[in-house]
Amino acid sequence: MRDDGSDCPVGFAKIRLIPHMSERFSFGAFVLDVAERSLCRDGREVALPPKAHDVLVELVRRAGHLVSKQELLQAVWPEAFVEEGILAVHVSSLRKALGDDRQAAQYIKTVAGTGYRFVASVQLDGAVPSARSRAGSGTVLPMLTPSSPEVYELVGRGRAHLLTASFFQVKPAIEAFEAAVVIDPHYAAAHAGLALAYCAQAELRQTPPDEGFARARASALRALALDDACADAQVALGAVMLFNEWNWTGAERSLVRALELNPNHTQARVLYGRLLDALGRLDDGLETKLRALERDPLSAAVHLAIAHSYWNQRRYDESIRWAGKALELDAKHLLAREFLAGAHLQMGDFDRHMAENMKHAEAYGMPAEALEPVKRAYADGGRLGVVRFALEHASSQPAMPEVQLALLHGALGDLDAALPHLERAIDGRDPCLVDLAVAPQWDMFREDPRFDLCLKRMGLVATRTDVKDMKA
Repeated sequence: MRDDGSDCPVGFAKIRLIPHMSERFSFGAFVLDVAERSLCRDGREVALPPKAHDVLVELVRRAGHLVSKQELLQAVWPEAFVEEGILAVHVSSLRKALGDDRQAAQYIKTVAGTGYRFVASVQLDGAVPSARSRAGSGTVLPMLTPSSPEVYELVGRGRAHLLTASFFQVKPAIEAFEAAVVIDPHYAAAHAGLALAYCAQAELRQTPPDEGFARARASALRALALDDACADAQVALGAVMLFNEWNWTGAERSLVRALELNPNHTQARVLYGRLLDALGRLDDGLETKLRALERDPLSAAVHLAIAHSYWNQRRYDESIRWAGKALELDAKHLLAREFLAGAHLQMGDFDRHMAENMKHAEAYGMPAEALEPVKRAYADGGRLGVVRFALEHASSQPAMPEVQLALLHGALGDLDAALPHLERAIDGRDPCLVDLAVAPQWDMFREDPRFDLCLKRMGLVATRTDVKDMKA
Protein backbone atom coordinates (compact mmCIF):
# COMPACT_ATOMS: atom_id res chain seq x y z
CA MET A 1 0.00 0.00 0.00
CA ARG A 2 1.32 3.44 -0.94
CA ASP A 3 1.58 6.16 1.70
CA ASP A 4 -1.12 8.27 0.05
CA GLY A 5 -3.55 5.35 0.06
CA SER A 6 -4.34 5.88 -3.61
CA ASP A 7 -4.38 2.15 -4.34
CA CYS A 8 -7.03 1.53 -1.68
CA PRO A 9 -10.83 1.97 -1.79
CA VAL A 10 -11.84 5.52 -0.88
CA GLY A 11 -11.53 6.36 2.78
CA PHE A 12 -9.69 3.22 3.91
CA ALA A 13 -6.26 4.86 4.15
CA LYS A 14 -7.54 7.75 6.27
CA ILE A 15 -9.17 5.41 8.74
CA ARG A 16 -5.88 3.49 9.16
CA LEU A 17 -4.22 6.72 10.28
CA ILE A 18 -6.52 7.04 13.32
CA PRO A 19 -5.19 4.47 15.83
CA HIS A 20 -7.85 5.02 18.50
CA MET A 21 -10.75 4.46 16.09
CA SER A 22 -12.15 1.14 14.95
CA GLU A 23 -12.74 -0.19 11.44
CA ARG A 24 -15.77 -2.45 10.96
CA PHE A 25 -16.37 -4.12 7.61
CA SER A 26 -19.44 -6.08 6.54
CA PHE A 27 -19.51 -8.64 3.75
CA GLY A 28 -22.18 -11.29 3.34
CA ALA A 29 -23.11 -12.64 6.75
CA PHE A 30 -19.79 -11.53 8.24
CA VAL A 31 -18.62 -8.53 10.26
CA LEU A 32 -14.89 -7.92 10.65
CA ASP A 33 -13.96 -5.59 13.52
CA VAL A 34 -10.30 -4.67 13.15
CA ALA A 35 -9.67 -3.07 16.54
CA GLU A 36 -11.50 -5.83 18.38
CA ARG A 37 -9.67 -8.43 16.27
CA SER A 38 -12.91 -10.31 15.79
CA LEU A 39 -14.78 -11.90 12.89
CA CYS A 40 -18.44 -12.64 13.46
CA ARG A 41 -20.96 -14.55 11.36
CA ASP A 42 -24.59 -13.78 12.09
CA GLY A 43 -23.49 -12.40 15.44
CA ARG A 44 -21.40 -15.42 16.45
CA GLU A 45 -17.63 -15.11 16.68
CA VAL A 46 -15.53 -17.15 14.26
CA ALA A 47 -12.17 -18.30 15.64
CA LEU A 48 -9.14 -17.33 13.55
CA PRO A 49 -5.40 -17.70 14.19
CA PRO A 50 -3.92 -14.21 14.78
CA LYS A 51 -1.95 -14.05 11.54
CA ALA A 52 -4.89 -15.37 9.51
CA HIS A 53 -6.92 -12.50 10.96
CA ASP A 54 -4.22 -10.04 9.90
CA VAL A 55 -4.16 -11.45 6.36
CA LEU A 56 -7.94 -11.09 6.14
CA VAL A 57 -7.76 -7.48 7.31
CA GLU A 58 -5.23 -6.63 4.59
CA LEU A 59 -7.37 -8.27 1.91
CA VAL A 60 -10.63 -6.70 3.06
CA ARG A 61 -9.10 -3.24 3.35
CA ARG A 62 -8.17 -3.51 -0.33
CA ALA A 63 -11.30 -5.34 -1.48
CA GLY A 64 -11.51 -5.59 -5.25
CA HIS A 65 -7.78 -4.97 -5.65
CA LEU A 66 -4.99 -7.48 -6.22
CA VAL A 67 -2.78 -7.80 -3.13
CA SER A 68 0.54 -9.40 -4.01
CA LYS A 69 2.13 -12.07 -1.85
CA GLN A 70 5.06 -9.77 -1.13
CA GLU A 71 2.72 -6.99 0.04
CA LEU A 72 0.96 -9.39 2.39
CA LEU A 73 4.25 -10.69 3.79
CA GLN A 74 5.50 -7.15 4.42
CA ALA A 75 2.22 -6.08 6.03
CA VAL A 76 1.68 -9.11 8.27
CA TRP A 77 5.31 -10.05 9.05
CA PRO A 78 7.17 -6.72 8.78
CA GLU A 79 10.08 -7.69 11.02
CA ALA A 80 10.56 -11.35 10.13
CA PHE A 81 11.72 -13.51 7.24
CA VAL A 82 8.83 -15.82 6.38
CA GLU A 83 8.44 -18.25 3.47
CA GLU A 84 5.63 -17.18 1.14
CA GLY A 85 4.18 -20.71 1.40
CA ILE A 86 2.80 -19.73 4.79
CA LEU A 87 0.31 -17.46 3.01
CA ALA A 88 -1.33 -20.49 1.39
CA VAL A 89 -1.76 -22.01 4.84
CA HIS A 90 -3.49 -18.90 6.18
CA VAL A 91 -5.65 -18.38 3.10
CA SER A 92 -6.76 -22.01 3.38
CA SER A 93 -7.73 -21.36 7.02
CA LEU A 94 -9.65 -18.26 5.97
CA ARG A 95 -11.53 -20.07 3.23
CA LYS A 96 -12.52 -22.74 5.71
CA ALA A 97 -13.70 -20.14 8.23
CA LEU A 98 -15.65 -18.25 5.55
CA GLY A 99 -17.09 -21.36 3.96
CA ASP A 100 -15.41 -20.33 0.71
CA ASP A 101 -14.42 -22.49 -2.25
CA ARG A 102 -11.14 -22.01 -4.08
CA GLN A 103 -12.59 -22.99 -7.45
CA ALA A 104 -15.73 -20.82 -7.16
CA ALA A 105 -14.53 -18.15 -4.78
CA GLN A 106 -17.12 -15.90 -3.15
CA TYR A 107 -14.59 -14.13 -0.94
CA ILE A 108 -10.91 -14.81 -1.69
CA LYS A 109 -9.74 -15.40 -5.24
CA THR A 110 -6.22 -16.65 -5.98
CA VAL A 111 -4.39 -14.81 -8.74
CA ALA A 112 -2.00 -17.51 -9.93
CA GLY A 113 1.64 -16.81 -9.16
CA THR A 114 0.90 -13.30 -7.93
CA GLY A 115 -1.34 -12.96 -4.89
CA TYR A 116 -4.98 -12.73 -3.81
CA ARG A 117 -8.05 -10.54 -4.34
CA PHE A 118 -11.01 -10.15 -1.99
CA VAL A 119 -13.94 -10.32 -4.42
CA ALA A 120 -17.00 -9.95 -2.17
CA SER A 121 -18.82 -6.64 -1.84
CA VAL A 122 -17.54 -4.90 1.28
CA GLN A 123 -19.29 -2.20 3.29
CA LEU A 124 -17.36 0.02 5.66
CA ASP A 125 -19.65 0.48 8.67
CA GLY A 126 -17.75 3.55 9.77
CA ALA A 127 -15.08 4.49 12.22
CA VAL A 128 -16.34 4.25 15.78
CA PRO A 129 -14.53 4.31 19.12
CA SER A 130 -13.40 0.88 20.20
CA ALA A 131 -15.84 -0.52 22.74
CA ARG A 132 -13.38 -2.67 24.64
CA SER A 133 -9.66 -3.16 24.97
CA ARG A 134 -7.79 -5.76 22.98
CA ALA A 135 -7.23 -7.75 26.15
CA GLY A 136 -10.95 -8.36 26.42
CA SER A 137 -11.70 -8.66 22.72
CA GLY A 138 -11.84 -12.42 22.53
CA THR A 139 -8.74 -12.53 20.29
CA VAL A 140 -7.64 -16.08 19.49
CA LEU A 141 -4.00 -16.25 20.57
CA PRO A 142 -1.48 -18.75 19.25
CA MET A 143 -1.34 -21.89 21.34
CA LEU A 144 2.06 -21.36 22.97
CA THR A 145 1.33 -23.90 25.69
CA PRO A 146 -0.47 -27.22 25.25
CA SER A 147 -4.06 -27.69 26.25
CA SER A 148 -3.23 -30.63 28.53
CA PRO A 149 -0.22 -32.16 30.30
CA GLU A 150 -0.57 -35.22 28.07
CA VAL A 151 0.20 -33.14 24.98
CA TYR A 152 3.28 -31.65 26.65
CA GLU A 153 4.47 -35.14 27.57
CA LEU A 154 3.95 -36.46 24.03
CA VAL A 155 5.86 -33.58 22.46
CA GLY A 156 8.69 -34.01 24.96
CA ARG A 157 8.83 -37.71 24.21
CA GLY A 158 8.95 -37.05 20.49
CA ARG A 159 11.80 -34.59 20.92
CA ALA A 160 13.75 -37.08 23.01
CA HIS A 161 13.39 -39.71 20.28
CA LEU A 162 14.65 -37.29 17.63
CA LEU A 163 17.68 -36.20 19.64
CA THR A 164 19.01 -39.75 19.48
CA ALA A 165 19.40 -39.37 15.68
CA SER A 166 18.67 -43.09 15.60
CA PHE A 167 17.09 -44.86 12.64
CA PHE A 168 14.94 -46.85 15.05
CA GLN A 169 13.62 -43.84 16.98
CA VAL A 170 12.04 -41.95 14.06
CA LYS A 171 8.84 -43.99 13.97
CA PRO A 172 8.07 -43.58 17.71
CA ALA A 173 8.85 -39.86 17.36
CA ILE A 174 6.29 -39.52 14.57
CA GLU A 175 3.75 -41.49 16.56
CA ALA A 176 4.22 -39.23 19.60
CA PHE A 177 3.86 -36.00 17.62
CA GLU A 178 0.87 -37.31 15.66
CA ALA A 179 -0.85 -38.24 18.92
CA ALA A 180 -0.19 -34.74 20.26
CA VAL A 181 -1.66 -33.14 17.13
CA VAL A 182 -4.82 -35.25 17.43
CA ILE A 183 -5.35 -34.13 21.02
CA ASP A 184 -4.47 -30.48 20.40
CA PRO A 185 -4.39 -29.48 16.71
CA HIS A 186 -3.72 -25.85 17.67
CA TYR A 187 -0.44 -26.46 19.51
CA ALA A 188 2.31 -25.18 17.22
CA ALA A 189 5.13 -27.18 18.85
CA ALA A 190 3.38 -30.47 18.04
CA HIS A 191 3.16 -29.63 14.32
CA ALA A 192 6.76 -28.39 14.37
CA GLY A 193 8.00 -31.57 16.02
CA LEU A 194 6.12 -33.63 13.46
CA ALA A 195 7.82 -31.63 10.70
CA LEU A 196 11.27 -32.37 12.17
CA ALA A 197 10.40 -36.05 12.43
CA TYR A 198 9.31 -36.12 8.78
CA CYS A 199 12.67 -34.56 7.86
CA ALA A 200 14.50 -37.31 9.73
CA GLN A 201 12.33 -39.95 8.08
CA ALA A 202 13.17 -38.58 4.63
CA GLU A 203 16.89 -38.16 5.30
CA LEU A 204 17.16 -41.74 6.57
CA ARG A 205 15.22 -43.05 3.53
CA GLN A 206 12.40 -44.50 5.57
CA THR A 207 10.13 -42.80 3.06
CA PRO A 208 10.81 -41.36 -0.42
CA PRO A 209 12.67 -38.10 0.30
CA ASP A 210 10.44 -35.92 -1.87
CA GLU A 211 7.33 -37.16 -0.07
CA GLY A 212 8.85 -36.86 3.39
CA PHE A 213 10.18 -33.36 2.87
CA ALA A 214 6.87 -32.22 1.33
CA ARG A 215 5.07 -33.37 4.50
CA ALA A 216 7.74 -31.69 6.61
CA ARG A 217 7.33 -28.36 4.82
CA ALA A 218 3.53 -28.49 5.18
CA SER A 219 3.75 -29.23 8.92
CA ALA A 220 6.39 -26.54 9.48
CA LEU A 221 4.23 -23.94 7.74
CA ARG A 222 1.22 -25.05 9.77
CA ALA A 223 3.24 -24.54 12.96
CA LEU A 224 4.37 -21.10 11.83
CA ALA A 225 0.78 -20.19 11.01
CA LEU A 226 -0.14 -21.00 14.61
CA ASP A 227 2.94 -19.34 16.13
CA ASP A 228 5.43 -17.48 13.93
CA ALA A 229 7.92 -17.45 16.81
CA CYS A 230 8.17 -21.25 16.94
CA ALA A 231 11.87 -22.15 16.78
CA ASP A 232 11.16 -25.82 15.99
CA ALA A 233 9.18 -24.80 12.93
CA GLN A 234 12.01 -22.58 11.70
CA VAL A 235 14.44 -25.49 12.17
CA ALA A 236 12.20 -27.86 10.22
CA LEU A 237 11.77 -25.38 7.39
CA GLY A 238 15.54 -24.88 7.37
CA ALA A 239 16.06 -28.64 7.16
CA VAL A 240 13.76 -28.90 4.13
CA MET A 241 15.60 -26.07 2.39
CA LEU A 242 18.98 -27.58 3.29
CA PHE A 243 18.47 -31.25 2.44
CA ASN A 244 15.76 -31.15 -0.23
CA GLU A 245 15.77 -27.76 -1.92
CA TRP A 246 19.48 -26.89 -1.59
CA ASN A 247 18.38 -23.35 -0.86
CA TRP A 248 21.49 -22.46 1.12
CA THR A 249 20.50 -18.83 1.75
CA GLY A 250 16.96 -19.67 2.81
CA ALA A 251 18.17 -22.47 5.07
CA GLU A 252 20.62 -20.13 6.78
CA ARG A 253 17.93 -17.51 7.35
CA SER A 254 15.58 -20.05 8.93
CA LEU A 255 18.25 -21.60 11.15
CA VAL A 256 19.63 -18.23 12.28
CA ARG A 257 16.07 -17.14 13.05
CA ALA A 258 15.56 -20.31 15.10
CA LEU A 259 18.68 -19.53 17.13
CA GLU A 260 17.50 -15.97 17.68
CA LEU A 261 14.27 -17.38 19.08
CA ASN A 262 16.03 -20.09 21.11
CA PRO A 263 19.84 -19.82 21.42
CA ASN A 264 19.93 -23.23 23.14
CA HIS A 265 18.15 -25.15 20.38
CA THR A 266 20.28 -28.26 19.86
CA GLN A 267 18.92 -29.27 16.47
CA ALA A 268 19.25 -25.71 15.17
CA ARG A 269 22.94 -25.64 16.07
CA VAL A 270 23.59 -29.10 14.64
CA LEU A 271 21.85 -28.27 11.37
CA TYR A 272 23.49 -24.87 11.11
CA GLY A 273 26.85 -26.58 11.58
CA ARG A 274 25.91 -29.01 8.84
CA LEU A 275 25.05 -26.10 6.54
CA LEU A 276 28.39 -24.42 7.24
CA ASP A 277 30.17 -27.70 6.48
CA ALA A 278 28.34 -28.01 3.15
CA LEU A 279 29.43 -24.52 2.17
CA GLY A 280 33.08 -25.32 2.90
CA ARG A 281 33.25 -23.43 6.21
CA LEU A 282 34.45 -26.53 8.03
CA ASP A 283 36.01 -24.88 11.09
CA ASP A 284 32.90 -22.76 11.67
CA GLY A 285 30.71 -25.82 11.25
CA LEU A 286 32.65 -27.78 13.88
CA GLU A 287 32.62 -24.85 16.29
CA THR A 288 28.86 -24.51 15.93
CA LYS A 289 28.34 -28.20 16.70
CA LEU A 290 30.67 -28.04 19.71
CA ARG A 291 28.46 -25.28 21.11
CA ALA A 292 25.54 -27.69 20.85
CA LEU A 293 27.60 -30.17 22.90
CA GLU A 294 27.80 -27.62 25.73
CA ARG A 295 24.01 -27.67 25.90
CA ASP A 296 23.41 -31.37 25.23
CA PRO A 297 26.46 -33.45 26.24
CA LEU A 298 24.49 -36.70 26.32
CA SER A 299 22.88 -36.42 22.90
CA ALA A 300 23.98 -39.07 20.42
CA ALA A 301 22.90 -36.70 17.64
CA VAL A 302 25.45 -34.10 18.77
CA HIS A 303 28.30 -36.61 19.08
CA LEU A 304 27.44 -37.94 15.63
CA ALA A 305 27.39 -34.41 14.18
CA ILE A 306 30.87 -33.77 15.55
CA ALA A 307 32.10 -37.06 14.07
CA HIS A 308 30.63 -35.87 10.76
CA SER A 309 32.61 -32.62 10.92
CA TYR A 310 35.86 -34.48 11.55
CA TRP A 311 34.98 -36.82 8.66
CA ASN A 312 34.68 -33.84 6.30
CA GLN A 313 38.00 -32.51 7.62
CA ARG A 314 39.69 -35.88 6.92
CA ARG A 315 40.58 -36.16 10.61
CA TYR A 316 39.60 -39.80 10.72
CA ASP A 317 41.00 -40.64 14.15
CA GLU A 318 38.78 -37.94 15.65
CA SER A 319 35.82 -39.07 13.59
CA ILE A 320 36.26 -42.59 14.97
CA ARG A 321 36.56 -41.26 18.51
CA TRP A 322 33.34 -39.23 18.35
CA ALA A 323 31.41 -41.93 16.52
CA GLY A 324 32.53 -44.24 19.32
CA LYS A 325 31.08 -41.80 21.87
CA ALA A 326 27.74 -42.00 20.05
CA LEU A 327 27.92 -45.80 20.16
CA GLU A 328 28.56 -45.66 23.90
CA LEU A 329 25.21 -43.90 24.19
CA ASP A 330 23.53 -46.27 21.72
CA ALA A 331 25.33 -49.49 20.78
CA LYS A 332 23.02 -50.04 17.77
CA HIS A 333 23.37 -46.56 16.30
CA LEU A 334 23.52 -47.20 12.55
CA LEU A 335 24.86 -43.82 11.47
CA ALA A 336 27.63 -43.91 14.06
CA ARG A 337 28.64 -47.35 12.80
CA GLU A 338 28.69 -46.01 9.22
CA PHE A 339 31.17 -43.30 10.20
CA LEU A 340 33.37 -45.88 11.92
CA ALA A 341 33.36 -48.10 8.84
CA GLY A 342 33.98 -45.17 6.49
CA ALA A 343 36.87 -43.81 8.54
CA HIS A 344 38.62 -47.20 8.57
CA LEU A 345 38.12 -47.43 4.80
CA GLN A 346 39.71 -44.02 4.23
CA MET A 347 42.62 -45.03 6.45
CA GLY A 348 43.16 -48.19 4.39
CA ASP A 349 42.15 -50.63 7.13
CA PHE A 350 39.87 -52.79 4.99
CA ASP A 351 39.51 -55.55 7.58
CA ARG A 352 38.17 -53.13 10.19
CA HIS A 353 35.99 -51.52 7.53
CA MET A 354 34.48 -54.91 6.71
CA ALA A 355 34.02 -55.82 10.37
CA GLU A 356 32.14 -52.60 11.11
CA ASN A 357 29.96 -53.12 8.04
CA MET A 358 29.01 -56.55 9.30
CA LYS A 359 28.08 -55.11 12.71
CA HIS A 360 26.06 -52.44 10.94
CA ALA A 361 24.13 -55.04 8.93
CA GLU A 362 23.48 -57.13 12.04
CA ALA A 363 22.18 -54.09 13.96
CA TYR A 364 19.89 -53.33 11.03
CA GLY A 365 18.47 -56.84 11.34
CA MET A 366 20.17 -58.57 8.42
CA PRO A 367 20.15 -62.38 8.98
CA ALA A 368 23.56 -64.02 9.27
CA GLU A 369 23.02 -66.28 6.25
CA ALA A 370 22.42 -63.24 4.03
CA LEU A 371 25.86 -61.89 4.93
CA GLU A 372 27.79 -65.04 3.98
CA PRO A 373 28.04 -64.22 0.23
CA VAL A 374 29.47 -60.79 1.09
CA LYS A 375 32.03 -62.34 3.42
CA ARG A 376 33.06 -64.78 0.66
CA ALA A 377 33.39 -61.93 -1.83
CA TYR A 378 35.72 -60.14 0.61
CA ALA A 379 37.76 -63.27 1.28
CA ASP A 380 38.19 -63.87 -2.45
CA GLY A 381 38.70 -60.33 -3.74
CA GLY A 382 39.16 -57.96 -0.82
CA ARG A 383 37.48 -54.57 -0.77
CA LEU A 384 37.11 -54.38 -4.57
CA GLY A 385 35.65 -57.88 -4.55
CA VAL A 386 32.84 -56.63 -2.33
CA VAL A 387 32.29 -53.60 -4.60
CA ARG A 388 32.00 -55.83 -7.67
CA PHE A 389 29.68 -58.17 -5.78
CA ALA A 390 27.43 -55.24 -4.86
CA LEU A 391 27.28 -53.99 -8.44
CA GLU A 392 26.57 -57.47 -9.80
CA HIS A 393 23.59 -57.76 -7.47
CA ALA A 394 22.38 -54.17 -7.94
CA SER A 395 20.08 -55.29 -10.78
CA SER A 396 18.22 -57.49 -8.30
CA GLN A 397 17.92 -54.53 -5.91
CA PRO A 398 16.10 -51.84 -7.92
CA ALA A 399 15.77 -49.72 -4.79
CA MET A 400 19.53 -49.19 -4.53
CA PRO A 401 19.97 -45.38 -4.51
CA GLU A 402 21.66 -43.71 -7.46
CA VAL A 403 24.14 -42.08 -5.10
CA GLN A 404 25.29 -45.49 -3.88
CA LEU A 405 25.69 -46.75 -7.44
CA ALA A 406 27.79 -43.67 -8.24
CA LEU A 407 30.11 -44.37 -5.32
CA LEU A 408 30.47 -48.06 -6.20
CA HIS A 409 31.43 -47.32 -9.80
CA GLY A 410 33.73 -44.58 -8.54
CA ALA A 411 35.48 -47.04 -6.22
CA LEU A 412 36.37 -49.07 -9.31
CA GLY A 413 37.72 -45.96 -11.02
CA ASP A 414 34.97 -45.98 -13.66
CA LEU A 415 33.84 -42.34 -13.60
CA ASP A 416 32.15 -42.65 -16.99
CA ALA A 417 29.73 -45.12 -15.39
CA ALA A 418 29.61 -43.31 -12.06
CA LEU A 419 28.77 -39.75 -13.14
CA PRO A 420 25.41 -40.51 -14.83
CA HIS A 421 24.27 -42.05 -11.54
CA LEU A 422 25.44 -38.95 -9.68
CA GLU A 423 23.55 -36.73 -12.12
CA ARG A 424 20.37 -38.75 -11.59
CA ALA A 425 20.85 -38.48 -7.83
CA ILE A 426 21.01 -34.70 -8.25
CA ASP A 427 17.85 -34.79 -10.38
CA GLY A 428 16.16 -36.62 -7.51
CA ARG A 429 17.55 -34.19 -4.92
CA ASP A 430 19.09 -36.95 -2.83
CA PRO A 431 19.66 -35.53 0.69
CA CYS A 432 22.97 -37.42 0.94
CA LEU A 433 24.46 -34.98 -1.56
CA VAL A 434 24.44 -32.00 0.80
CA ASP A 435 28.16 -32.57 1.54
CA LEU A 436 29.14 -33.15 -2.10
CA ALA A 437 31.60 -30.25 -2.14
CA VAL A 438 33.50 -31.35 0.97
CA ALA A 439 32.98 -35.02 1.84
CA PRO A 440 35.94 -37.39 1.31
CA GLN A 441 33.92 -40.16 -0.35
CA TRP A 442 33.71 -37.90 -3.42
CA ASP A 443 37.45 -37.13 -3.62
CA MET A 444 37.93 -39.64 -6.45
CA PHE A 445 35.63 -37.46 -8.60
CA ARG A 446 37.16 -34.05 -7.95
CA GLU A 447 39.69 -33.93 -10.80
CA ASP A 448 37.00 -34.58 -13.39
CA PRO A 449 35.55 -31.32 -14.81
CA ARG A 450 32.14 -32.99 -15.05
CA PHE A 451 32.08 -33.10 -11.25
CA ASP A 452 32.39 -29.30 -11.07
CA LEU A 453 29.28 -29.07 -13.25
CA CYS A 454 27.45 -31.30 -10.77
CA LEU A 455 28.42 -28.97 -7.93
CA LYS A 456 27.30 -25.96 -9.95
CA ARG A 457 23.87 -27.51 -10.45
CA MET A 458 23.53 -27.64 -6.66
CA GLY A 459 24.71 -24.08 -6.17
CA LEU A 460 27.98 -25.27 -4.62
CA VAL A 461 31.58 -24.48 -5.52
CA ALA A 462 34.54 -26.80 -5.95
CA THR A 463 36.86 -27.07 -2.94
CA ARG A 464 39.64 -29.03 -4.64
CA THR A 465 42.48 -26.93 -3.17
CA ASP A 466 41.07 -27.15 0.35
CA VAL A 467 40.63 -30.90 0.02
CA LYS A 468 44.24 -31.36 -1.06
CA ASP A 469 45.40 -29.28 1.91
CA MET A 470 43.37 -31.40 4.32
CA LYS A 471 44.66 -34.65 2.84
CA ALA A 472 48.25 -33.40 3.05
